[in-house]
Amino acid sequence: MAPHPTSSPTPTLLHPRDLNRATLARQLLLRRASGFAPGEAVAWLVGLQGQNVKPPYFALWSRLEGFRPQALSALIEARELVRIVTMRSTLHLHTADDALTLRPLVQAARDRELKQFRAQLAGVDLDRLGTAVRAMVEERPYTMGELREALSREWPGATPAALAVAARCRLPLVQVTPRGLWGRSGQVALTTVEQWLGRAPGPVPAPDATVLRYLGAFGPASVKDMQTWAGLTRLGEVFERLRPELVTFRDENGAELFDLPDAPRPAPDTPAPPRFLPEFDNLLLSHADRGRVVPPAHRGRAWKGNQAFRTLLVDGFLAGVWRIDEGEGGKAGKDRKGGKAGGGTTSGAGGAAVLTVEPFGPLTPGVRDQIVAEGERLLVEMAGATSYDIRFGNVTS
Repeated sequence: MAPHPTSSPTPTLLHPRDLNRATLARQLLLRRASGFAPGEAVAWLVGLQGQNVKPPYFALWSRLEGFRPQALSALIEARELVRIVTMRSTLHLHTADDALTLRPLVQAARDRELKQFRAQLAGVDLDRLGTAVRAMVEERPYTMGELREALSREWPGATPAALAVAARCRLPLVQVTPRGLWGRSGQVALTTVEQWLGRAPGPVPAPDATVLRYLGAFGPASVKDMQTWAGLTRLGEVFERLRPELVTFRDENGAELFDLPDAPRPAPDTPAPPRFLPEFDNLLLSHADRGRVVPPAHRGRAWKGNQAFRTLLVDGFLAGVWRIDEGEGGKAGKDRKGGKAGGGTTSGAGGAAVLTVEPFGPLTPGVRDQIVAEGERLLVEMAGATSYDIRFGNVTS
């Protein structure tokens, strides 16, 4: 299923706006898709970043027409979707089938990751550790604290945190529900993907199909882009093998970009409405060169240390950050520096939910109105607000 709009002739050289519109089209962000069910969208996007519980829900809300978080939550509860560490050693929400195929594909990267912890794991037999962890978590789900405690008793000379990393690197561990469900709370508890789904991962697949899926969701892209997304190395030979099936371009820096022949590549002046994205959205993390979404002046502004902010797209590019404060009344309208947010728009009477938008630069009145309209939809559909405030913080310098 092609995700929208009709392709237009594309020159051999692709500028950042060309890449931006092509990627937004693949990511279902030029206009919300009406032909995707939540599970189909998770598969199309090859998973959603899920370090925190809410990002997959906000990610799909910005991409799917008529999305309701309860529908995604029901798929997680039914074990049709699972939360598992895959690409870049980060937790993703995947379809059950992808959890069973993508994890073996990136297992070599998880094995390499463990080499960083040699000193902290001195004397630890990793095969025996894997066997021990499997026996524990398949008897009942274990929390990370319980795993650290149990493994530390067996290997008291090792660093407890490193032992926990070794467990998730050696085994395909999934987070069990109620963790990850909408409107429910639950601490992280783990079992194996085999135990949770009742079927085992297959053998390590050839990466060819995943390369094609990546290009469908994130292209046009370079070999380095794909390697950044997957956390894998030496994919150049795979792209060479697939070259007869692909089309190629160059970016402004001369990097070769690969793409599917029939994938959408809209004109660079195609309208891109404002979008509220969650923290850690894959749109901002899945290319070696993020210039197609992140203007040079805004590099690093979506992050503070290891923490990512929820991000605002304007005209398809990173343009600010946002947050929702629920049940805080008037206090929620203050910006992060504690100063009064200015120029807000108020609907309703009680201020039960407040959306604070902090742009990185001035906004035209027309764009501001579009952001407010999108924000109202966000507050009603995702925060369930019957009364709310939308406030613009001081423009971040």
